[in-house]
Amino acid sequence: MDQTEAVEAKPQITPGVVRAEWFLGVSYLTTALFLLFGDLLFAGLSNPLWLTALFIWLFAVVLGSCLNVVRHADGIADVLGEPYGTLVLTFSVTTIEVLSISAVMLHGANNPTLVRDTLFSVVMVILGGMAGISLLIGGFRHKEQHYNLQGANAYLGVIIPLAVLSLTLPNFTVTTTGPTLSQAQQLFLTLMCAGLYVAFLAVQTGRHRSYFTSAGEIAETHETPAHRPSLPRHALLLVVYMLPVGVLAEELAKPIDYLIETLHVPAALGGVVIAIIVATPEAIGAVRAAMINKLQQAVNIFLGSVLSTIGLTVPVMLLISHLTGRVVFLGLSGASNVLLLLTLAVSVVTFASGRTNVLQGAVHIVLFGAFVLLIFQA
Repeated sequence: MDQTEAVEAKPQITPGVVRAEWFLGVSYLTTALFLLFGDLLFAGLSNPLWLTALFIWLFAVVLGSCLNVVRHADGIADVLGEPYGTLVLTFSVTTIEVLSISAVMLHGANNPTLVRDTLFSVVMVILGGMAGISLLIGGFRHKEQHYNLQGANAYLGVIIPLAVLSLTLPNFTVTTTGPTLSQAQQLFLTLMCAGLYVAFLAVQTGRHRSYFTSAGEIAETHETPAHRPSLPRHALLLVVYMLPVGVLAEELAKPIDYLIETLHVPAALGGVVIAIIVATPEAIGAVRAAMINKLQQAVNIFLGSVLSTIGLTVPVMLLISHLTGRVVFLGLSGASNVLLLLTLAVSVVTFASGRTNVLQGAVHIVLFGAFVLLIFQA
């Protein structure tokens, strides 16, 4: 390698890079302000205008940070190709989710339903809203779209037992009272979630990698050597953008708690807000993929997101619950439980043929509409 090539391969901070990463300054400045002056800023929550402004400010900064995390995860994905690119994306978003839930759960009084509400909200936002919009827009633009049926079946074959054992089974166990699990049952659920997820990763990245790519994608992943020098920069910035999210999520919990405790808005709102933050960046990626007729990539994003959300979040949250002594309710209430099972059943039908169209997208959007209705009218 000559001197010119060595200079080009070395990551440099250029004016273009600074302009592209301007939001990093916003994120860290906001974090510093709330760490230093948080009590003063939250003193006026009784003022509706100030409460709204604080909520929008924090929500926008957390969401913007997440979007930039996903942007750099996409940069890594361009180098690694499928399915590794989607894995980086889902791991990044799941880490954000775990940080957010942990921060909110450990903030103030115990909120035993937060984990359950967040998991259910993520499932419905992704399998209802994200999948519905992706299939609907893709169907309108391309009439009929194709994906790898074996990959979709592999995803759903793991998602269904994870979802039912995590969010439905606790309602029917009798060892403990309420929608909870005993220590032995929690240990089994933790090992089962982690074990199935690891087994799935082995299939996805090993001998059955072709299940999660469409024709020609594997060859394309090896044609990006020019992007390889940017991999360290993308990885570093991904982590740097992710660091403030936990702190800001905890600060965001304060106006949400105020709304729930003072204005008596539905308690599930906290989980819904986290779900929207987590799912929005991936939703953008899935919709873009569907628009350019890369439905396989969209399927990898939304089914992979649900799988990683349950497979990774449940074990971590149960561990945090055990270490902090905070009770976690996992079982869904009657109406939500029915909607979860219905959504899983519809997803099996949707991804049973290898082809999708606008009708399937419309059905998933209807399920998402039912979820929104049940938040306020259970």
